[in-house]
Amino acid sequence: MIRFNCARADRFFSLSAVVVLLGLATLMLPARAEAQFSVFGGYSYLRGSVPVGQFGGPPISQHTDLASGWEISGKYSLIPFIGAVADFGGNYGKLDGANVNVNTYLFGPELALPGKISPFAHVLIGAAHERQNPITAGPFFSLGSDTSFATAFGGGIDVKLMPFVAVRLIQVDYLRTQWHGATQGEPRISAGLVLHF
Repeated sequence: MIRFNCARADRFFSLSAVVVLLGLATLMLPARAEAQFSVFGGYSYLRGSVPVGQFGGPPISQHTDLASGWEISGKYSLIPFIGAVADFGGNYGKLDGANVNVNTYLFGPELALPGKISPFAHVLIGAAHERQNPITAGPFFSLGSDTSFATAFGGGIDVKLMPFVAVRLIQVDYLRTQWHGATQGEPRISAGLVLHF
């Protein structure tokens, strides 16, 4: 199990996200005419599965709504149907009076059917960082923060509004993490705008 200082881990992962997005942006400059770069940004909801300790028993997972969230991603497509995605997200909420933050840093291939209505599916792998403040109520206690390997399987539907702008009506992912020695499965739902360059 790998543990990081929360402030250093947040700075490291935020800097990594910026570097990857800038790298993807520079890749599009020398590309052939059919290459395309797109950026998605919007709202994200995560039904969090948060591991907590309990007095007199083993750790358990509690579910909570991490309803304050965001997600951004960049996709670089060399051919119309297949692209490489870098996806970053943050979801925030409370559990037993304590703040809970989840940040994801995921990468992988995406298949999309181009058109006015464009369904897509992707498989993403990377890391997820979870941070809990001390719990102030109930028979449970915080396990602190942890970083783990993460995967996300999902897809969604984009609807083109004009040549360079689309609306992501919905994106649904199944996010799998392994914080504090246990496996969590968490649904994530996002929606927002997609810009094509």
